Amino acid sequence: MAGALLLDAALENIPYGFCVWSPQFRLVMWNKHYRDLYGFDAGAIQRGMTLEELIDLSSSLGNHTDTTPADFYESYTADLLANRSGARCKNREVVRGGRTVETAHVYSEALGWVVTHEDITEEIARSEVVQRRKLELERQNIRLDAAVNNISQGLCMMDARGRLVICNEPYARIYNLPERMIKPGTQLEDILGHLFDVGMSASGTREEYITWRREVIARREYGKTVHELNGRTIMMQHHPMKDGGWVSTHEDITEQRQNEARIRHLARHDALTDLPNRIEFLEQMGKTEAALGRGEMAAVLYIDLDHFKAVNDTLGHAVGDEVIKQASARLWGTTRETDLLARLGGDEFALLMRPVESAADAARVADRIIKAIGAPMMIGGQQIEIGASVGIAVGPGDGVKTDTLVKNADLALYKAKSEGRSTYHFFEAGMDANLQQRRAIEAGLRLALQRNELRLVFQPLLGLAENRISCVEALLRWEHEGRTISPTEFIPIAEETGLIVPIGEWVLREALKTASSWPADVRIAVNLSPVQFKNRDLVTMVRSALTDARVSPTRLELEITESLLLADSETTLKALHDLRGMGVRISMDDFGTGYSSLSYLRSFPFDKIKIDRSFMADLTSRDDSQAIIKAVIGLGQSLGMSTTAEGVETDEQLAMVRAHGVSEVQGFLFSPPLASTQLANLLRSRNGKARKVAS
Repeated sequence: MAGALLLDAALENIPYGFCVWSPQFRLVMWNKHYRDLYGFDAGAIQRGMTLEELIDLSSSLGNHTDTTPADFYESYTADLLANRSGARCKNREVVRGGRTVETAHVYSEALGWVVTHEDITEEIARSEVVQRRKLELERQNIRLDAAVNNISQGLCMMDARGRLVICNEPYARIYNLPERMIKPGTQLEDILGHLFDVGMSASGTREEYITWRREVIARREYGKTVHELNGRTIMMQHHPMKDGGWVSTHEDITEQRQNEARIRHLARHDALTDLPNRIEFLEQMGKTEAALGRGEMAAVLYIDLDHFKAVNDTLGHAVGDEVIKQASARLWGTTRETDLLARLGGDEFALLMRPVESAADAARVADRIIKAIGAPMMIGGQQIEIGASVGIAVGPGDGVKTDTLVKNADLALYKAKSEGRSTYHFFEAGMDANLQQRRAIEAGLRLALQRNELRLVFQPLLGLAENRISCVEALLRWEHEGRTISPTEFIPIAEETGLIVPIGEWVLREALKTASSWPADVRIAVNLSPVQFKNRDLVTMVRSALTDARVSPTRLELEITESLLLADSETTLKALHDLRGMGVRISMDDFGTGYSSLSYLRSFPFDKIKIDRSFMADLTSRDDSQAIIKAVIGLGQSLGMSTTAEGVETDEQLAMVRAHGVSEVQGFLFSPPLASTQLANLLRSRNGKARKVAS
C-alpha cells in the first residue's frame, strides 16, 4: 500500500503528462499534467477507457483540430502498433490554444505503451528566436563582409598587442600582400617590414616610420600619413579603438593627386598653348618686386599678334588656334631659361625677362620676336603671314610694382601698334596721358550718336569740263564737350572699336537725305571704311539708304582707300561689284599715298581716282610731283576713269592740273567745307557755277 502511494505521488509530480495504454488500447493510468494538457476534468476520464473514446473526448475539447477524430485515431494507433521494439518514438501534436505537445511512447510487454506528453511551445519559441538571431547574425556578417571588401579603401584592424584581427581585400590589393601576411595574428611590424622590403617609401627612414607608428599607437591618437609604393601614392589614417586596438584605413590617392595637380596646372596655364596664364604671370611678377626694390633690373614685354583677328575671322577659329600654337612655340624659342613667357588671352602674350643687364637685352629679344613671328606660317597647306608688336617696360626705372610695370608695358605696346605695327617701343613718360585721352575719345564716341554730337559738312568738287559743281563730298565732324575733334583723332579709334559701322551708316543716310534737295546732276560722295565692308549687310544698307532718301544710285559716289584691297578678299570685291551694279560710282581715294599697286586698278574697274592733296603742296616747285600727277591723270584717262585733284589752293595749282587734263578739282581755292545751308545757297547761285575759277 505504501509503495502504491509513493508511485502516485511520483507520477503526480513529474513535470510532464504521463499515461499508460494497455495492448488493447485501454487507459491504465495517467497523471494530473496529462489531464491539464488536454483539458480533461478530474472525473472525465476513467481507468479502462478506450483510446477511441478518449480521442473523441479530446477532439470535443478543441484538441487535434487539424484532423478528424477517426483519422487521428487511425494514425495514432498505427504509430503505437508500429513501435513494439522497445525504442522510444516521438511525435508532435497541436492541442487547444495552439500549443505544441511532444509525445514519446515506449512499448512494454508487461504494461503496454507508456506515453509521455510534454508542452514544448516555449521551447520551440526560444529555439526559433535563437535561430532567427543566428540567421540575422549570419546575414549581418555577410553584409559586413560584403561592405568591408567592396569599399574602395583598404581596412585593417589590429588588437591591442599589434596583431592582425581582420583586413579586407582592397587592403591586401593596395599593398599586394602575400597570403601569409593577411592571416589573423600577423604582427604589424612584420607587415611594415615587408612593405619597406618591396619598395615603400615614407617620410623619414624605415626605422623612423615604424617608430612613429609605435608612438601614435602608444599615445592612442589619430594619425595620418602619405607614403609612396612603386610609383603610387597611398594615404593611411590610424583610428584608435577603446579596447586598445586600432583600425587603419588605406587609400590609393595616386589618381586623385594627379587630378589635383592637373587642376592646379590648368588654373595657372593656358589650355591651348600650355604656357603660364595671366594669374601665374602676375604672381611671378610679384615675386620679382623684391629684386627690383634692391635695384636689380627686369623687363616686361607685352606682345600682340598683328593681323591675327583677320586670320581668325576669315579662316576660322581652328586655323586661328593653330596660329596661336605656332606663335607660342616661336616666342618660346626667343626666350632664355630664366625668362617667363605667358599667354594673357586671345592674341596677347607677355614675357618677363629676369635678370637683364640693360634695356638693350630687352630690345634684342623684342627684335628676335618680331622676326620670328613675321616669318610665314604653313597651316593646312596655306601660307599665313602675321606680325608682332612689342611694348617694353624696364624696371626699376619704369616701375618696381607689378601693376606699374604691366601698365607701362601695355602703354608701350599701344604706341608700337599705333606706329605701324611689327615693331617694338619702350615705355616713355607721357604715354599714360595719351592713353587716357584716347580712352576719353572712345568713351565719348560711343555716345556721340545718342547725343547728336555728329554733324556733316560738305565740300564741293568742281567739274572743269562743265565749269560747275559736279559732286559734293560729305565730311564728318564731331562736336564734343565744347570743342571740335578732328577726324584724324577719332576715325582710327572708331575703326578699331567697330563704332565706324553705325557711325558710317548714319553718315551715308544723312548725306543722302541732304543731297535729295540738290539739283539732280550733282553727285554726293561718301567715304567708306574698310571695317564697314566686314558687315555682310553693307550692300543692303546702301540700297535701303538710297530708297529712303529717294536718291538715284547714279548720284552716289563711295570713296574707298587702297587698304581695303590689301586682303584681296572675294567678299569685298563682290560687294564692290554689287554696288557698282546698282549704279553707284566707286572712287579710289588718296591714290599715290599707300601701296599704289596698279594691280588694284586691274582687280576692280574704278570710276574715279582721287589724287592725294600731298602732291599739290609741291606741285609748282618739284618736277617729280608734276610728273606723278601727270602720270596718274594719264593713267585714269587711258583706263576710262575720271580724276580728281585734292587740295587745290592756288590759281597756279589749278592751271597746272587743268593743263594736264584732270577732271575735277577740290580745295579751298574753290570752297572750304560748308554747312548744308551754305552749300544749298552756293548751289543756287549762278546755277552752282564757280565764279572764282571760271575760265
